[in-house]
Amino acid sequence: MTVTPRRPTEDAGQALRVVVLGGTGFLGRPICRALADHGHTVVAVARNPKAIGPGVVVRALDLAAADVDEITAVLRDLDPDVVINAAGGMWGLSEAQMLAVNVTLVERLTEAVGRLPRRARVVQIGSVHEYGLVPVDTSMSEQMTPAPVMPYGEFKLRCTAAIIEADRQGRIEGVTLRVGNVIGAGQPGHSLLGVVAGRLREAQRSGERARLELAPLGSRRDFIGISDVVAAVLLAVTRPNAAGRVINIGRGVASSARDMVRLLIDVSEVPTDLVEAEHTGPAETNWQRLDVGLAAEVLGWSPSDDLHTEMKQLWEHAGAEVPA
Repeated sequence: MTVTPRRPTEDAGQALRVVVLGGTGFLGRPICRALADHGHTVVAVARNPKAIGPGVVVRALDLAAADVDEITAVLRDLDPDVVINAAGGMWGLSEAQMLAVNVTLVERLTEAVGRLPRRARVVQIGSVHEYGLVPVDTSMSEQMTPAPVMPYGEFKLRCTAAIIEADRQGRIEGVTLRVGNVIGAGQPGHSLLGVVAGRLREAQRSGERARLELAPLGSRRDFIGISDVVAAVLLAVTRPNAAGRVINIGRGVASSARDMVRLLIDVSEVPTDLVEAEHTGPAETNWQRLDVGLAAEVLGWSPSDDLHTEMKQLWEHAGAEVPA
């Protein structure tokens, strides 16, 4: 089969047809809205279709269960220039479920896109957890050898490898964004900040002082606002020189989980007692900080460093989901 190039990018002044897998999820929804706002034709694909907003069509497909033929049929019908994989996850999932919604899906996706008459760009949302942990004060660059320390990181690394190989073979035009720990509206309820927001809302409704008893919060991670991630995805969709790349997307700052929890408490204005369990592990601090120089060079992207606004939106959204 002869594969023709995809259409010109937005850099050439032309809107694109974009399919967003997991388009109704935490990352997928704001990505879809931003793409539509920029004039692209957007279809969100998800197991449970929910309205997203003007300019976004939603199509039902159980991505964890769909085989290659089913995914191919949907993509042939939609004829995308770009496929963004915002599906997958870790919160509340078993290892088998994480494997299915991450590795298995990406392997099937790359095969399906490779069957299309035009080579499409695939933007994979990867994770900082692909790198594992590094010594304090180290910045993790794309040239590092990844050494994930949790199953989720291992699975996301396998996804990245599948994207790189499919790009090398010419079946897709692949871009992987290795994203830091994302903060924003719609925060997954099983995540640390999602759990904290839920407990603060319970205390607010009851009129009582909140008491948060949490595991040690000294680990330092690269937290990033969801708006910055969306901005990076939009650039990865259109920038020609992003093809074949793995690109870090973070703030380039290692912040403690404690600082993030305290910021959420401050934003909520809920009187709170924060109690951390005693740290009994190794003395060294768990550390992750991304080097985001390549994102500036290739995408022209830089973080806004506005976590207060993102945390406020996280809190307001959590309130909207809890009955009064």
